This record gives sequence, structure tokens and C-alpha cells, in this order.
Amino acid sequence: MKTRSLILTALFAALTAVGAFLKIPFPLSAITLQFFFTAMAGTLLGKKYGALSQAVYVLLGLVGVPIFALGGGFSYIFQPTFGFLLGLIPAAWVIGALAKRPLTFRRSALAMLAGLAVLYAIGVPYMALIANAYLGKGLTFWQVLKNGMLIYLPGDMLKIAAGSALSCAVTRRVPDL
Repeated sequence: MKTRSLILTALFAALTAVGAFLKIPFPLSAITLQFFFTAMAGTLLGKKYGALSQAVYVLLGLVGVPIFALGGGFSYIFQPTFGFLLGLIPAAWVIGALAKRPLTFRRSALAMLAGLAVLYAIGVPYMALIANAYLGKGLTFWQVLKNGMLIYLPGDMLKIAAGSALSCAVTRRVPDL
């Protein structure tokens, strides 16, 4: 069981990396599928291995593997979007903690919504800090909220709906996952 969990952990780290390159660009960030795979990792692997998969993804990017949307390396911590990458780890943990079995669409969607709230609670303030304190952009609270969260919410709701449906279908087919 542990070997399978570690293999799935590595798989979801890789899927999250692939999700970084499936993107639609926006002014300060881009819509990617990273959160989709984070949410799937949390619901399917649980809090421990779901969070571990995202930690592996972030650590690989920080050591220089170019798997983030704009590359990789330790200097990526100075990108306004790095807070969202950090937020993937606790987001997966929260999703995994809340997505109890038997998994239902509603339970899965609510868990993913809670994980998304954690992601934004970490990512948006980090974006404001780097954009204003480090890059000197002088963005207002409203500009940060709009550019860091509000424009992405419709896409995030679609990711949650698709992720909930898919994770429920997977757990029905593979009950011991």
C-alpha cells in the first residue's frame, strides 16, 4: 500500500507540473490546471500524500527543474505567483482532510472549495507583498484582489466541478484508492 501511495504521489507531482504548462495568460498570472491536479491529489490520495505530492512539485521547481509556469529555481520565490505555489501544499492537505469516504460530488466539491480558499488566502497576500514591496508596482487592495483572485474564480469553479465529478467516478471504479 505504501509503495502504491508513493507512486501516486509522484504521479500527481508530475501531473501538477504538466498542469503548469496548460495555461491561458492574464496580466499578473495565468489560468493553469495546477489547482485541478492539486484538488485531485487531495481527494484521491488523502491529506498526507496529497500534500506530499504538492511539496515534491514545489521543491523540484525550487531546485531548478523548470516545472513552474515561468521556469524554476530558487529565485522564483520573487515571482508574485509563488505564493500560489506554496499554497498548493496546504490546499491539498485541507482537501484531503475534508474529502471523506464514501466520496460524493457535494463532499468533494466542498472540500475543493475549502482548499481553494486556503490557496487564495496564501497566494493573494503573497502576490501583494511581492508586487508592491519587491517590484514596486503600487497596486491597490482592489487591483490585487481582482488580478489575483476574482478573474480566476469562474475557471476555478469549473475545475472544482470537473474535479469533483472525476474523483467520484475514480473512487467508484477503484474503491480502495
